Amino acid sequence: MFVKPKFLVLLAAFNGMKWISDQVHSILNQQGVSVTLLISVDSSNDETEEWVSALSERNPNVVVLEHGRKFGGAAPNFFRLINDAPLKEFDYFSFADQDDIWLPNKLIEAVGVMHSAVAQGYSSNVTAFWPDGKETLIVKSQPQVEFDHLFEAAGPGCTYVFSKELFHDLQKHIANRFSDIQNVTLHDWYCYAFSRTHGYKWIIDVHSYMRYRQHGNNQVGVNSGLKALKSRLFQVFNGWWLSQAALISRLTGVENTPFVQRWISLRRVALIRLAFSGYKCRRRVRDKIVFTVLCVVLAILRQKK
Repeated sequence: MFVKPKFLVLLAAFNGMKWISDQVHSILNQQGVSVTLLISVDSSNDETEEWVSALSERNPNVVVLEHGRKFGGAAPNFFRLINDAPLKEFDYFSFADQDDIWLPNKLIEAVGVMHSAVAQGYSSNVTAFWPDGKETLIVKSQPQVEFDHLFEAAGPGCTYVFSKELFHDLQKHIANRFSDIQNVTLHDWYCYAFSRTHGYKWIIDVHSYMRYRQHGNNQVGVNSGLKALKSRLFQVFNGWWLSQAALISRLTGVENTPFVQRWISLRRVALIRLAFSGYKCRRRVRDKIVFTVLCVVLAILRQKK
């Protein structure tokens, strides 16, 4: 007899009333799996708390964590969800945003891919869509390289699926470093880095099983267009990007490995060394080139200071 895989889906919400109903409906109506939804709401002013509380009273498969906490971003909200998630009765764990639409086979397809690849972590491509009707496939499934996990996520966190073994290890790790981990800006990048640095196999699916909504309030979108380029360059030149890479390397315990030791000081010579490793730090060919160029530019600017 086929036993449905049991999923715990972790949903972080903030002022989500405009789209959360569609998102939750698409999660609870997944085919071929048993789903429990765990929700944490960053203190909101649009009645999101009231809506999810009422939903949990009607639906025993919806559990809401205590309201009233202010996180100020998706990452600390997700770290809270990971830390507080029950483990016993679930086979897989997944992240969800509040404003996307999952195809009915999203989770069961992930299980199949993970099983075939003997992988403990999973992410996928997504189909971005805009209010004007535009849609485009966002490809994140370029071949993984030796150190991409230290410099980028495996795709949008809302595509992530973790095996029980991996999630349990991740949960223990976050609980032990909960205070320091609040300095991490992107939870999806961190969880991918943890998985890879701790020997878990991660697979990135070439298919898309979700519609990834783009709007003005996205904390992290598809990073396309001139505005997104300017934002990303600002993050590079103000020090955020490589500082986060260094922080993630320290927190995941790889700061003393030979590769990380070569660049973690972020001094001029370290940046030059990192530039020569660009081909093994990003997945997409264009990003490898940009990575190398930016490291060289940062090194030159550092010399002038």
